[in-house]
Amino acid sequence: MKRLITSIILAGLLVSCQKSKFLDDKTNLLDDKAIFTDSIRTLGFLNRIYVDIGYTFAIYRFSSAGGAGNTELASDNAEGNNNNTVWGNAYVQGTIGPGNVLTGFAADKDFWNTPYTNIRRVNLLLSKLPDAPFHTTTKKRMAAEARFLRAWYYYQMVATFGGVPIVGDDVYDINDIINIPRNSFEECVNYIVSELDQSAQALADVIYADIDYGRITQGACLALKSRVLLYAASPLFNGGNASNAGDKASLVGYHGFDRNRWRLAADAAEAVINSGKYQLNIDNDTRPGNGFYSLFLKRVNTEYIFAFNRGPQREMESYYLMASRSGSLVMKPTHNLVEAFPMKDGKAATESPLYDPTHPYINRDPRFDYSIIYNGLLYTSNTGPKTPVWTYQSAGSTIPNTTSDGYIAGGNFTGYYSRKMLDENLASNTAANTERGWPLIRYAEILLNYAEAINETGATDKAYAPLKQIRERAGIVAGADGLYGMKAGMTIDEMRAFIQNERRIELAFEDHRFNDLRRWMIAEQVMQGFNKVMIIKRTSESAFTYTVGSAPRPLTFRKFMYLLPIPLTEIQKMPLMVQNPGY
Repeated sequence: MKRLITSIILAGLLVSCQKSKFLDDKTNLLDDKAIFTDSIRTLGFLNRIYVDIGYTFAIYRFSSAGGAGNTELASDNAEGNNNNTVWGNAYVQGTIGPGNVLTGFAADKDFWNTPYTNIRRVNLLLSKLPDAPFHTTTKKRMAAEARFLRAWYYYQMVATFGGVPIVGDDVYDINDIINIPRNSFEECVNYIVSELDQSAQALADVIYADIDYGRITQGACLALKSRVLLYAASPLFNGGNASNAGDKASLVGYHGFDRNRWRLAADAAEAVINSGKYQLNIDNDTRPGNGFYSLFLKRVNTEYIFAFNRGPQREMESYYLMASRSGSLVMKPTHNLVEAFPMKDGKAATESPLYDPTHPYINRDPRFDYSIIYNGLLYTSNTGPKTPVWTYQSAGSTIPNTTSDGYIAGGNFTGYYSRKMLDENLASNTAANTERGWPLIRYAEILLNYAEAINETGATDKAYAPLKQIRERAGIVAGADGLYGMKAGMTIDEMRAFIQNERRIELAFEDHRFNDLRRWMIAEQVMQGFNKVMIIKRTSESAFTYTVGSAPRPLTFRKFMYLLPIPLTEIQKMPLMVQNPGY
């Protein structure tokens, strides 16, 4: 697997093309001809396009802007350092606008430049590939990979801005002013789906292994199609946002609601399921839910459909863990997220007889223990042995003012730290590493996509089977009725609420919540006031009180914020560019 990381990630960093001014590295004097007449350099150019695939997922996406984090901060799942120069904090407080959506907030890992830079790279590669020194079969495969990557970057923008300019296969110099209008949302979705269909067909017989593991597969094409069509069918784009957008309606979504869009989304997810190529990573024998925990520590597993493989590292341990484990405390989970987790019988804490308010963290859904570090949890220390992490706010804990473990009086501590995707045997300062990949698309998402879409078609009964698979893998007890805590005979509305909650806890901290809150059009309800924190006081050696409080960061979501503003610099240099409503 180390060879894979070198071939797909590092090789691309060495490639530049000064003649076209296509890349930013002006120190490399290679021109187009030198690159695309050499097979290794051409492959390296393709690999460079892979380098940015996880840019929205990266924990440190906004680190150069005075803090750290990703769009999880722009949701009700996480609190950060309350630094308003960090984009996620600025977004939830309603202080972003066309002039600062990029500069000062997202630095070079942004919403507009990174996708378009890579789309230009794809177009240059596709224009040179016919004459590159490869066998026809290899050219076909590389072109299909590149077209998927182009679709991936377009999807990122469309999910954020709505319709954007589609440049087709045209190749522009990086310094060119491209004055073309935005395509409609529908045109963008159709283009992305068409590109994915063609790439899927071209990759039908391609199987990657060894050093090529991690490249685009037919399954990745079908899985991204599932996500794109799910988003397109969702309330924000399926007539909801366009209704008040006037002459900009076609840019921000479809003109009217069409239930058949949910059927298309269900069919796309079902195509991935029926391929038989993927399955959940299950291990309930080691301990309940261990399959959920362990899958994030494996580059190769049956559940990853599209991943950004990383070299040996402990980056998540460094960013997420508390100071007593030498971490940086990035993006602490909120009590809102904690409340979303059910008990191990699958029922909500408000409904389950297993819930004890004096010991609120026992008997929870096993995914809770693998996602959240809470008061008293045993966790690897800097010296190796597992010791309790105390998050109560009084002398002797591992937080306020005693060990600077994250609590600031009146500040940003939530009572929790993130454990999702971390190796429980590593602290930030230990010598060992983990070999993980970032899960950009995994099979559990596809099951959730299908359940959500099929429910909205009215076939609610068909949503139970994929949800049962997810809950069984989670280690939840099946119960006498075999429904893993789900209510029998749910209505469409009840099932919708259930799926939204299940998606939240299963995919927490995996770059989904920001998009989900917006596409469901529920952000204006949940992103108001303040996120919740847990205030814990120690009353005796083994007893604590738990009181829900408010985080210091105010949440001010306004309806037009469902889509981000087109950067002012783009509006100014392209007269045909139209701004999103409300900005």
